[in-house]
Amino acid sequence: MGALVFYTVIYFIGYYAAHILNELSARKLIRNRRMAGLVLALLVGTVHAYKIISSPPPHHGDGASFALGLYVLLPLAIITLIVLYLNWQDRQDNEPR
Repeated sequence: MGALVFYTVIYFIGYYAAHILNELSARKLIRNRRMAGLVLALLVGTVHAYKIISSPPPHHGDGASFALGLYVLLPLAIITLIVLYLNWQDRQDNEPR
């Protein structure tokens, strides 16, 4: 649960950073803020996965693959699916009927 909250916060940092960058530049430099937030979350997830794989395993843990799946892959998969669903919904709403 904590990893999902962590990556959600990272996602929103990227999302709002893209918004602030667009506001400061007075034009749209980044067209899709959702994807900008997702890219930041994926980059942080990559660094987190590298740290999990490269560090020595704890004595009480289930292994690096369990930690990688539970603390990196699962939260990023959930966030990715939500972002893709919201983008799909926006495309459906913007299509002329």
